[in-house]
Amino acid sequence: MVTGGTRGIGAAFSRRLIALGHQVIALYRGDAKAAAEAERAGGGQLVALRVDLSRPAEIRAAGTRILHRYGPPAVLVNNAGINRDRPFVEMAEQDWEEVLATNLSGPFHLTRALAPAMVKARRGTIVNIAATTAIRPRRSGANYCAAKAGLLQLTKCLALELAPHVRVNALLPGFTDTREVVERYGLDDPQRLQEVLATIPQGRTGTPEDIADALEYLVSDHSRYVTGQQLVVDGGHFMG
Repeated sequence: MVTGGTRGIGAAFSRRLIALGHQVIALYRGDAKAAAEAERAGGGQLVALRVDLSRPAEIRAAGTRILHRYGPPAVLVNNAGINRDRPFVEMAEQDWEEVLATNLSGPFHLTRALAPAMVKARRGTIVNIAATTAIRPRRSGANYCAAKAGLLQLTKCLALELAPHVRVNALLPGFTDTREVVERYGLDDPQRLQEVLATIPQGRTGTPEDIADALEYLVSDHSRYVTGQQLVVDGGHFMG
């Protein structure tokens, strides 16, 4: 299962999991066209399901339906997220609450709905998609940074409580070449792009496939002794 699994990095995650032999349930909130395109591209191995991850009751209902039809997931990727960037003194209560509800509470409620069945099945791996801004702040992102920082700590707590049969790790992408990142950071401006690239030792932004490579490692037996960790994939932009 991949939340936000029909666009951007999430779509790359879905494609990679299909290539690894999984059937994918891709949750999405609003872009029905992208969801339909993802289903067509999935060749029968992807089912798109509309769920608003800011609504706990909707998440619980979806979790019940999914478990009844498909059983516990072998892989859960909590990828969906939203941004409502504002300077802190201008940030409305709604800006704060919507970002925390989707980016932090959403993974909590979905994992809570599915984890008991995964533990009972004595198998499974969960990957929470955080961000380097979880460990390094940025302007106009107090809500997003706080939510992603909370997701890192949630990852560690879940790794403790769901062990030994369910592993939980966090994946932290840096600047990645998706439409959302390009628009948010103005990377379609050549000067702005060069300014960003100057801060990345590898001299380029990541591709969705770069991030999917890291996901493949975290869900494979190659990481069977890895849990409660955070993997930063950003070309060396942040070195903590």
